[in-house]
Amino acid sequence: MEKRNEILELSIQFALNIIEFTEILESKRKFIIANQLLKSGTSVGANIFEAQSAESRADFIYKLKIADKEAKESEYWLLLCEKSSSYPFNEDLKIALLSIQKLLSKIIATSKINK
Repeated sequence: MEKRNEILELSIQFALNIIEFTEILESKRKFIIANQLLKSGTSVGANIFEAQSAESRADFIYKLKIADKEAKESEYWLLLCEKSSSYPFNEDLKIALLSIQKLLSKIIATSKINK
């Protein structure tokens, strides 16, 4: 029986939701932010996925830190959408991202302690 990997599951679902949201942005001709958000939002999960095959604990922490930075960038693009009157916004994405960021912080902190 395979153990559930919550951070990986959350990040994959987040990436899928980001893809859908950026398609909405593109349909409204908001191409620049759509492209930036698509890159950073899907990169969170890609780095978490890559961390699962880390060569060492230090490599694992490093990859998760990159994921955290990509999450921070995604937070910025979502904030711009939220604050702009001419852009759509999805509150659920913001909530999901916050959950991912909190879990990433806990995993990174725990991994550093157990190093």
